[in-house]
Amino acid sequence: MISLLLPIIYISFISLGLPDALLGAAWPSMYPGFGVSVSYAGAVSMTIALGTILSSLMSDRLTWRFGPGKVTAVSVAMTAAALFGFSSCTEYWMLLFWAIPYGLGAGGVDASLNNYVALHYSSRHMSWLHCMWGVGASTGPYIMGWVLSGGQHWSGGYRIVGTLQILLTMVLFLSLGLWKNRQTEAETSEPVPLHRVFKIPGAREILVTFFCYCGLEQTAALWASSYLTLSRGVDAETAAFFASLFFLGMTVGRGLNGFLTLKFDDKTLIRLGAAIIGLGAGAMLLPGDMALAGLLLVGLGCAPVYPCIIHSTPANFGPEKSQALIGVQMASAYVGTLLMPPVFGLIANHIGAWTMPIYLLAILALMIVMHERMLQKVHSG
Repeated sequence: MISLLLPIIYISFISLGLPDALLGAAWPSMYPGFGVSVSYAGAVSMTIALGTILSSLMSDRLTWRFGPGKVTAVSVAMTAAALFGFSSCTEYWMLLFWAIPYGLGAGGVDASLNNYVALHYSSRHMSWLHCMWGVGASTGPYIMGWVLSGGQHWSGGYRIVGTLQILLTMVLFLSLGLWKNRQTEAETSEPVPLHRVFKIPGAREILVTFFCYCGLEQTAALWASSYLTLSRGVDAETAAFFASLFFLGMTVGRGLNGFLTLKFDDKTLIRLGAAIIGLGAGAMLLPGDMALAGLLLVGLGCAPVYPCIIHSTPANFGPEKSQALIGVQMASAYVGTLLMPPVFGLIANHIGAWTMPIYLLAILALMIVMHERMLQKVHSG
């Protein structure tokens, strides 16, 4: 049963990643038809993120009541419906409407699956799980590009990914018995109220840690090309290629990190990842081509941090509190991705894009301090 369920969980995370970059890939073809400016993609993205934050905060209660299998299946079904909704939109407000179920569904899958894997599987599977997300996030734009290059309407890309989500939904509902047979006492205990989560020793520190990490990752992902072009004088095509190395480094790094977990614990790998991020951001300050190599190093350093923080949650805070903590961590993560890149945009506009490595190092320093303080509180308690 375990061998049957694990591939389903992996496929679920590929499915979680599939739609994540679709909007960005399709938007240049979408916005003229809606009669809006290119900047309107931001409101759609924020609506999705707000829905994800809400469902992440609700994940503990939902998982306790319905179980991780049903929450995952229904959440994927919601994203499938939303994708088909996107494909049928003829007015901009319709995109905002369908962004709500998409965000709610994505947050449900993210929080529930992360906690389930943290409770039932080793750290290597958590790293490979997030590697699978990278596979999905890379495949989605490829599907959209294939549709657009064939002269078809962008809606066809959404329908293809939506169809894949429907197929996965069917598989998930058929597999519900496997999830039930793996349920633990921790997953049947009472949900932890949100106000009590913040009183758990070390909880606030790990939430800030996660906020910082996800803010750093999203800032690097969003602004890498602009940094290389505006600050280093790299042409746009070369900048786009090397910016993609950030994602490649993170995806490949998570695959390799799965093997490193056989020798090192989560705490060590988080520290190692932070050190590599620091080296990469420092390299971006050096003259010449070191900035290009620095982006790859930042991606590699990011690889172990997210999965290892999630996997270590039951060990640090107790299995009975892990779903509540992971749900709030997911919410904190999305708040970080919402706020930190725009903050750097303001800095780049008023001071200059050259400040990006310094910005990343400042966020990294706070992340390291908060993670170490969390460990002290957890172990002293």
